[in-house]
Amino acid sequence: MIVILNPDMGEDSPEFKKTWEYLTQLPGVRLQKHQVQGQQKQVTEVYLFGDTIRLNRETIEALPAVERAIRVSEEYRILGRHRDEHRAIGFNYQGLQFDQDNLHIFAGLCAVDEKKHVEIMMSALKDHGLNCTRMGAYKPRTNPYSFQGHGKNCLPYVFELAGKYGIKVIAMEVTHESHIDEIDECLKAAGNPTGVMLQVGTRNTQNFELLKAIGRQQKYPVLFKRGFGITLSESLNAAEYLASEGNAHVVFCLRGMKTSFSAPHRNMVDFTHIAPIKRLTRMPVCIDPSHSVGSREVAPDGILDVFHATAQGVISGANMVLVDFHPKPEAALVDGPQALLLDELPVFLKDVEIARTAYEQRRQLLQGAQAKV
Repeated sequence: MIVILNPDMGEDSPEFKKTWEYLTQLPGVRLQKHQVQGQQKQVTEVYLFGDTIRLNRETIEALPAVERAIRVSEEYRILGRHRDEHRAIGFNYQGLQFDQDNLHIFAGLCAVDEKKHVEIMMSALKDHGLNCTRMGAYKPRTNPYSFQGHGKNCLPYVFELAGKYGIKVIAMEVTHESHIDEIDECLKAAGNPTGVMLQVGTRNTQNFELLKAIGRQQKYPVLFKRGFGITLSESLNAAEYLASEGNAHVVFCLRGMKTSFSAPHRNMVDFTHIAPIKRLTRMPVCIDPSHSVGSREVAPDGILDVFHATAQGVISGANMVLVDFHPKPEAALVDGPQALLLDELPVFLKDVEIARTAYEQRRQLLQGAQAKV
């Protein structure tokens, strides 16, 4: 059961104290409290775990600090919608709102290689009005002899340049809980010029101890990539590990499925799952067309496959695009063959704008049609 308290309910108020005292005395029930910051108000949600089936919802809703109580209807208790359309969706970070209605572009380097490439990339982003990027410092690789990323060594100049060029959020994969401390340490040393969205890569989707560690910290939101060889339900349950430890600021990323049927693409593009994820959960949905397609192949119509895949996701309502660009792809140490060129950035952004406009038009059309039924 999820108990939602009245907006802006202070913990020092007598209403909160009386409500909390009652809930803590429920036999066989464990409580977890979470602050949800919406665009206009802050709400406290209390998650009740354990023997809740016999709890009377009306009795809980009669408590002085309670706005309403929700029966959990899916396995993913915290991140799920549970047929309640009034709960807050998404979160605010670094002055940016991440929810199921907006769209952010995270264009950048799959892996940081040279400082000059980082600066060229961030300068180009600023020139085109973008304030988010991807920068890989820690890179888990299939081959143990492949480049594993510069790690902590590149963080100082990545963060410094982000501040210089007005980058507000960097999506950065972590593969060990010590990486969180390294990011935190380097951000503080640089004067906190930017923010970081911790990325869980597809290889760590079911690394439950790592998920718990990332979930225990609530400073940084999380970009959670779907597992490339497991079901959507299994991946959603894995994301729930983050929320169960206290961090529900999660963006779910579709990055393609590994299957023999994916050829000639690197992975089977799975962007049709955007709608089900939004229906089942409160998470914004990201797409990663670069790792789904894995090449710079061009269709007979003259459009790159990556552009086509991106448009398919955006026109289906994606809220974030994670895409590889590189100033010099032939010199990239990771995934150079799939990286887009900086000269293609303005065209890419315009194509995304066209697809987003089409999505908005589709939504208005079909919502209007449903209203008449």
